[in-house]
Amino acid sequence: MAGDEPVTAPDQHKPGHRKSGRIGAVVSAVALVLMAFCGTEEGRVEDLWLFGIAALLLAIVIGDAVLRRNGLRS
Repeated sequence: MAGDEPVTAPDQHKPGHRKSGRIGAVVSAVALVLMAFCGTEEGRVEDLWLFGIAALLLAIVIGDAVLRRNGLRS
């Protein structure tokens, strides 16, 4: 019986909510940008990290949307 069925992980059976994941990523990116603007530190290294992580989150969301629209990702 086990030889006939494909082996999958439990998280593959029930996918998460894509829309809420996208909204969460965008809200997190906005929060990171706001932290960079409202920060009290004098150095700019923290701001670079915050902007970089926010840009990475947005790039992942945009890349996922483009791949799904083109049918390259299920």
